[in-house]
Amino acid sequence: MARLLIVDDEPDIREIIRRYAELEGYEITEASDGLEALALCREHEFDAAVMDVMMPGMDGFTVCREVRKIRDIPMLMLSAKGTEGDKLYGFEMGVDDYVVKPFSPRELMARLKVIIARHAPKKEEIRHPDEIRVGDLLIDKAGRTVRVQGKTVELTTKEFDLLLYFAENRGIVLSREKILNTVWGYEYLGEDRTVDWQIKLLRGKLGPCRDYIKTLRGVGYKLEV
Repeated sequence: MARLLIVDDEPDIREIIRRYAELEGYEITEASDGLEALALCREHEFDAAVMDVMMPGMDGFTVCREVRKIRDIPMLMLSAKGTEGDKLYGFEMGVDDYVVKPFSPRELMARLKVIIARHAPKKEEIRHPDEIRVGDLLIDKAGRTVRVQGKTVELTTKEFDLLLYFAENRGIVLSREKILNTVWGYEYLGEDRTVDWQIKLLRGKLGPCRDYIKTLRGVGYKLEV
């Protein structure tokens, strides 16, 4: 069951979307403003979000930008402003689709299905439960091997553990402290530059897939194709 976050400061609009979404089989969570929505996205994973642009406290575009720092959630924005400039600004902010109020709930559901399907793992990515495929990377957890574009690459124990941690948290921003605590252990007494150096070595071995590991300055790293 897909999990949908509905964000709008108008209860009537949330109610309309919720009714249609429940008929489509979605599991619904609601938020009445941007700050509440951001807090929910930090604590929970959603398959998509339908979000109003103009809200008190924090507007939808700002929420989208902040959520993108921690999770890759498909975003469908609602707005009474439907000019080309408004839509282009929304897409520049990273939204997946833009629907103008007043809207057809059925059209909204159809658009929602499209963006969820677009973000769903491709069939060829679903393999043996001990394997994780990320783009041209294939990680065998049981055999502790990694292939890049079909060719096996030799990784140290720590490099493999680091890559596996990234792969199991694909699309999520991981701070240096979190990486140290998980991969090196809570008793590690070194400095967070150890992470930077290890990632530099790992990138060197990943060759054409080196750019899968993204750097978010001042925040941390994430694995994303």
